[in-house]
Amino acid sequence: MEGPMTGIHELAAAAKEYVNTRVDSMKLKAAEKTSLIISDLVAGAIVAVVFLFVLVFGSIAGALALSAWIGKPWSGFLVVAVIYLLAGIITWGAKERMIRIPVMNKIIHQLFKNEVADEED
Repeated sequence: MEGPMTGIHELAAAAKEYVNTRVDSMKLKAAEKTSLIISDLVAGAIVAVVFLFVLVFGSIAGALALSAWIGKPWSGFLVVAVIYLLAGIITWGAKERMIRIPVMNKIIHQLFKNEVADEED
């Protein structure tokens, strides 16, 4: 005998399964977005370390070349240090525009990349 209670139990079971599926789906989306952001950060850090090595060795080579050109051993390193000081002051002054906003935009883009693609379809 199938009555209204059986239908209600089936509906409740289907609703519970739907909610569990939606929760799993949200967990997978969150994991995907988190992994994308972390992988971008790791890749950026690796590239930054490589560029840091290039910058350090290039700076040493430039400082030594300037020292040889000027004739005093310390002068090239002083010129390179002043260049870095000026670059640091400029970067500090423009940190909002040069660093903070692009990083925020990249993270927001990664978080909402799939939603925008779904809306366009």
